[in-house]
Amino acid sequence: MQGHIVCFGELLLRLGAPGRQWLLQSPVLEVCVGGAEANVAVSMTRFGHRADMLSVVADNALGEAASGELRRHGVNTTGVRSGPGRMGLYFLTPGAIHRPSEVLYDRADSAFARCGGGTRDWPTLLAGADWLHVSGVSPALCQEAADRTLDAVRAAREAGVKVSFDGNFRPKLWEAWNGDARAILRGLMQHADVLFASHRDIEVVLGRIFDQATSQARFEAGSEAAFAAFPQLQRMAATLRVQHNVDHHALSAVHRLRNGEVHTTPVYELPGIVDRIGTGDAFAAGVLHGELTGMVPADGLHFGLAAACLKHSIPGDFNLVRVHEVSAFLDQGGFDVKR
Repeated sequence: MQGHIVCFGELLLRLGAPGRQWLLQSPVLEVCVGGAEANVAVSMTRFGHRADMLSVVADNALGEAASGELRRHGVNTTGVRSGPGRMGLYFLTPGAIHRPSEVLYDRADSAFARCGGGTRDWPTLLAGADWLHVSGVSPALCQEAADRTLDAVRAAREAGVKVSFDGNFRPKLWEAWNGDARAILRGLMQHADVLFASHRDIEVVLGRIFDQATSQARFEAGSEAAFAAFPQLQRMAATLRVQHNVDHHALSAVHRLRNGEVHTTPVYELPGIVDRIGTGDAFAAGVLHGELTGMVPADGLHFGLAAACLKHSIPGDFNLVRVHEVSAFLDQGGFDVKR
């Protein structure tokens, strides 16, 4: 194992309409396990690191199946508890051509939300870890989940464990309980060493508008404001996406370091997208892999983007590629069948 990352958040079941159908156009749903933090955990194990998942699932067959799916991919689930309540769900209507995909959340009163992920012995759970990864999804569920996520990042800071935070602003979840997204997310971001966020996340947290002419200029303005607001922050990264239609995007990435360095990647065209869900988590995992293996920042950013590009070809929430496959993409090794 090259590195050790701890991920805290809700494990979910995704129920998606098959093919490009509307939800329940036919009485069939395709099921897979996911969740922002779990997606990162799976990617990290595929990249050769130790990943521990901390969560709470329903005390029933669905919870057992979700935990088992993580174990199947090598994630340590000893920190996944079971408890009363239900599994958090989300329903996906896949988009096509000019019809966008749509997500319908069904997460109220889940086992995770009931206890906010549960109180934890953080010093023990973080012992030996290099990184803690959390996102803005879990604290969007309820005040209890927000409090427990804040406990996690504070404990990591006290233990000298670096914090990776993915903004993942989900307005539908915050609106469901009238949560104070600005205050809660700001409290979490101030503990982050690495922040995966767009200028829109920073607009929410700082109450400012970045209306520069280009997406990169908006990112650079947002990152400059983030570094000024959060002294702990060392790096902010994001993907830049141009959507020609639902099935064809162009993707690149940019990050800024506290010392003012800005790095960008080439733009990759992604025609014939299979599944966009989880691509941001794939990007985050790739960048963290670069951090753990000593890549220079520009190379780590490019690796993260390549991982995200490949995730667009894989159904489900998890990115199942390994390091050599990301490297082959970067080397542009061609598309012949590998025999």
